[in-house]
Amino acid sequence: MEIRVLRYFLETAREGNMSRAAERLHISQPTMSKQIKELETELGAKLFIRSNFSVRLTDAGMLLRKRAEDILDLVDKTTAEFHALDDVGSSEIFVGAAESESVKYFARAVKTIQEQYPGVRCNIFSGNMEDVTERLDKGLLDFAIIMSYVDLSKYNYLAVPASDTWGVIMRKDSPLAKKEAVTLDDLYGLPLICSRQWMDQDFPQWFEGNTERLQIVATFNLVYNAAVMVREGIGYAISYDKLADTGEASDLCYRPLAGVPESEMYVVWRRYQTFTPVAELLLDELRRRFA
Repeated sequence: MEIRVLRYFLETAREGNMSRAAERLHISQPTMSKQIKELETELGAKLFIRSNFSVRLTDAGMLLRKRAEDILDLVDKTTAEFHALDDVGSSEIFVGAAESESVKYFARAVKTIQEQYPGVRCNIFSGNMEDVTERLDKGLLDFAIIMSYVDLSKYNYLAVPASDTWGVIMRKDSPLAKKEAVTLDDLYGLPLICSRQWMDQDFPQWFEGNTERLQIVATFNLVYNAAVMVREGIGYAISYDKLADTGEASDLCYRPLAGVPESEMYVVWRRYQTFTPVAELLLDELRRRFA
């Protein structure tokens, strides 16, 4: 299985059309078709269902797409790492982050490095804890910024010098908006929009196992989309503070959730990880700032 052919496969999957994919990769359509057929023969599985004007992935194709994305991400990261050995000034850093205002402390360290080496690029992958740690474990990231309930024994880590406050994002015309803070009891009977990760990790502790009384109408990975759902009247979103626009011009407001502990954040990296020179510089800067 050649890296080049995996790129052909992924581009075809993204475009949904073999001719357009071939054009984007500057190869002929017959060459593209031949390479994909040879890949299907090698794997012993049909990857695309073909029609006159488009292609779509089979179940086997969807499996390969996920694997191919991971493989090519790792190849590209490895290539970037080797280039970085000789040229710190044009290096790349790969970071995964959960949604949190605490990311600003990491960003300040990155800015310091970029002031010394303006050509350094920081690549951010945003997602929930499971998404981020999966990429970290696969070697696709240098660092991850995650919540306190990750198993820290698996990683080296630094505590971010701040914590996040839990609360509820709601419409300003909601009756709860009149309160300075929301209690857990206030949430019973309300249509709630929650991160599935928080439902599994935090809710059982907050509600002492009485989660069956909660009315979960939607789940999310990223708060922006949850805020849109709140704005459209679907429900109330449980979130960290300062992640959604709740300013004067917004239809939304935020109210802190009383009786819930704040959430700590950590910068983590794999044990025995070999860093590129620029990632090592960044780690030194983080240690200096977080000590």
